[in-house]
Amino acid sequence: MSENDTQRLFHLGYVSTETGDLGADGMIELLTEARKANSSRGITGLLLHRERSFYQVLEGTEAEVKHTFEAIEKDKRHDGIDILFQGEVEQREFADWQMGFLSLDGADVSELLGYSDFLSRED
Repeated sequence: MSENDTQRLFHLGYVSTETGDLGADGMIELLTEARKANSSRGITGLLLHRERSFYQVLEGTEAEVKHTFEAIEKDKRHDGIDILFQGEVEQREFADWQMGFLSLDGADVSELLGYSDFLSRED
């Protein structure tokens, strides 16, 4: 693999389900761990949380994104992981975010244009 191949940007998006109620302290711990690891690996992205569902996008080199995702898959705080997309990209969408976070808990988003209850799925 050439040096140019290792520097190409890659992204991966997935959904998963919380295995238990993390609560505010658990969510802060998760974000602190993610931001520290992501900073050292050159990973940027976004994490959305609604009820017990997560949606996350990771960006970086393919090797680092896949390495990060392998660790995420082993994390016992969630399961039911489904990859929605992955592949090369021209540029980062979340370049300034080691891990942006938005909790949609308690928000009435059902009236928003394009709303889908996809993240509210029941196992």
